[in-house]
Amino acid sequence: MIKFIIYYIIWGYFLFKDRKESVALFGGSFDPPHFGHKAIVKEVLKILDIDKLIVIPTFLNPFKRGSHFSSAKRLSMSKDIFKIFLNVKVDDYEVNRAKSTPTAKTLKYFQQTYNVKYIIIGADNLSSIDKWYNFKWLNSQIIWIVATRDGYKLDTSKLRDFKILKVEADISSTEIRKKDKNFI
Repeated sequence: MIKFIIYYIIWGYFLFKDRKESVALFGGSFDPPHFGHKAIVKEVLKILDIDKLIVIPTFLNPFKRGSHFSSAKRLSMSKDIFKIFLNVKVDDYEVNRAKSTPTAKTLKYFQQTYNVKYIIIGADNLSSIDKWYNFKWLNSQIIWIVATRDGYKLDTSKLRDFKILKVEADISSTEIRKKDKNFI
């Protein structure tokens, strides 16, 4: 009996020792991060079978010329807002690169360590998603999680595989900055 238990433990170790954690990536400007982002994270953790969700604030969004807050401040605010979630890691990969980083390059980086199953985007990204750097490759690698957003059509025709994430949080970082110039 003891030999069987030892064999089972050793066999289990070798079976799972090279297993990569399954993750979803949630990148964005987070300028600033807000309760809408938090609602997305909460919902993703409920519905996806993943080990971890990785939040990746950008240094600079490839489609924008600047940010309201510095990348360091947005990283700090993101760590603060998401710290309540156990299976969420806020990663500084793009901020540390100190330049605009396309999602395809970020995905390649994280695939070295993780089994990246999903990329989370807002519905506002759908109209121009095929303009993303190396979109065809990116589209072949993952399942898209598309968070609903008021005022944005859900045209998923360009996506190979996707899931819709219903989010009840009608807010955007732009709206927050417009309403309160002294935010944070």
